[in-house]
Amino acid sequence: MTQVAIVYHSGYGHTAKVAEFVQKGVDAVDGVQSHLISVNDVNDATWDVLAKADAIIFGSPTYMGGASADFKKFADASSKVWFSQGWKNKVAGGFTNSLSMSGDKLSTLQYFVTFSMQHGMIWVGSATPGAQKPGDVGELNRVGSWVGVMTQSDNAPADVTPPASDLETAKIYGSRVAEFAKKLSV
Repeated sequence: MTQVAIVYHSGYGHTAKVAEFVQKGVDAVDGVQSHLISVNDVNDATWDVLAKADAIIFGSPTYMGGASADFKKFADASSKVWFSQGWKNKVAGGFTNSLSMSGDKLSTLQYFVTFSMQHGMIWVGSATPGAQKPGDVGELNRVGSWVGVMTQSDNAPADVTPPASDLETAKIYGSRVAEFAKKLSV
């Protein structure tokens, strides 16, 4: 069975909600098992899950134009894996969330791409076309990202934001990464 790990940080619950929808997308693919891991809960057992995963999807809110410090701490700790090239040829993907429509989210996704490339991973971008009416809360990929998933949350609790279209975009992306990992793990 193909294994997909979603490893993320969430400061206020919004990015965790997006991670859960990425996981729903992964779980929709037959023959694939998902593992949802908060960077705050990483331990020897979760490092083992990551070692056995065929794909790892990274997620973080965008704070001050980049990944959160908590995510970066996890990334820095992965240097032990890097020394042995333990994630080489695994599939990689990423998602991020912020209050602003832009919020410099692209910087966070580009960080994930660079992080993945340093580990020798294979990046999968989004194949969901950008919205015909950018920013419209009823449209998929309303922020218009091709690198990975960008979601936007209003200054409200995670139970009401981000909008359903952003969550569906995340779900579709989870399925895309899982399908790609499944093809490569055969």
